[in-house]
Amino acid sequence: MSIDSSAPARGLFIVFEGGDGAGKSTQVQRTSQWLRERNATVLTTREPGGTQISEELRALVLEHGHGEIDARTEALMYAAARAAHVQQVIIPALETGTHVVCDRFVDSSLAYQGVGRELGVEAVASINNFATGGLAPDATILLDISAADGRSRRIAGTGGVEESDRLESEPDAFHNRIRTAFADLAAKSPERYLVLDANQGIEQLQAQITAHLEDLL
Repeated sequence: MSIDSSAPARGLFIVFEGGDGAGKSTQVQRTSQWLRERNATVLTTREPGGTQISEELRALVLEHGHGEIDARTEALMYAAARAAHVQQVIIPALETGTHVVCDRFVDSSLAYQGVGRELGVEAVASINNFATGGLAPDATILLDISAADGRSRRIAGTGGVEESDRLESEPDAFHNRIRTAFADLAAKSPERYLVLDANQGIEQLQAQITAHLEDLL
């Protein structure tokens, strides 16, 4: 059986995780730019989102004003948005050799719905394994931040006015459970995670992230 040497190498799937206000969006953009400067083809995306149906589900699940959303429904909506994202966007990009840099993935559901909403990590992992076909990141960058620091950053970013979505507006106790959940996930998969203190400067964080990715590349 011959091997097609002209087929592109699979791209890297890089995910940023962490609590709200940790600075994920900033580092997603900086990491994507760093990869492009290395002449790599890069797709920058987010969850929930990435496709038309996923963005519409994002609005329904995160924006206020759509009525009550119970925990199970919330978890299933995230999983549905993720299924479309993976099948329509992420996998096709990776197969062409494109590096995919994503703001949140399955671990966010495990933390927010599995632990935060107390649905259980195993139950949420099960529906997401079905949704993704078992796709896992090659590298997960966890930006660790306390609930209080995350809230302060969000408020500072909106000119001193707190503009929170449904999850961001949850109390600090909820967000502290999320922080602990992420730490537990990272401890179980240290080979996949890079855990960083999000209170470091932007440049300092980027240097550590790119050094970590340099090894993978």
